[in-house]
Amino acid sequence: MARIPQRPTTAPPQRRADAERNIAAILRAALHALSADPAASVADIAKAAGVGRVTLYGHFPSRESLVDAVFAHAMSLAEATLAAEPLDDLPAGEALTRLIGSSWEVLDRHRRLLVAADRTLSTERIRQWHDQPLARVERLIARGRDEGAFRADLPVSWLVSTFFSLLHTAGQEIEAGRLGRQDAAGVLTATLLAAFRKP
Repeated sequence: MARIPQRPTTAPPQRRADAERNIAAILRAALHALSADPAASVADIAKAAGVGRVTLYGHFPSRESLVDAVFAHAMSLAEATLAAEPLDDLPAGEALTRLIGSSWEVLDRHRRLLVAADRTLSTERIRQWHDQPLARVERLIARGRDEGAFRADLPVSWLVSTFFSLLHTAGQEIEAGRLGRQDAAGVLTATLLAAFRKP
């Protein structure tokens, strides 16, 4: 009896490589498009990526899954930038000022992507993608307390949430026209230093 050939269980290497290139192109195009226009359509993103809508939907079956993946991609880029900040050798107060500045710079770069994420993803999901950057804030708060620079009368989790919420609120205030972009870094620094320092 002739043996029935078995169907391969994995895609050929060339197909996998093509898929990976398509995914990378889609993420790059979506990051650029959504950072410019939070309402950019899936069709526009597919065109910018040089793929068809069928191909895009083959990798990202919904706008939500695409925005989620793009936001994750942006956060990985942000984490690489923030991790390069030499904070450990600075006094806690100075390190906090530096971290506020670099965090705002990253957020401002992708401020309109955050608008797209706010429209598409849950608040909890957006917060989950910030776990690594916020862990850095938490470590800095703990060090600041040990140095006697930061207040110890409020929960660390509350201070971390304050940092997260105020940065995102600054982006929303700029979008709404209530805060000048050139003023945001100074306003954030003054507000967060006042919130973190010992009363």
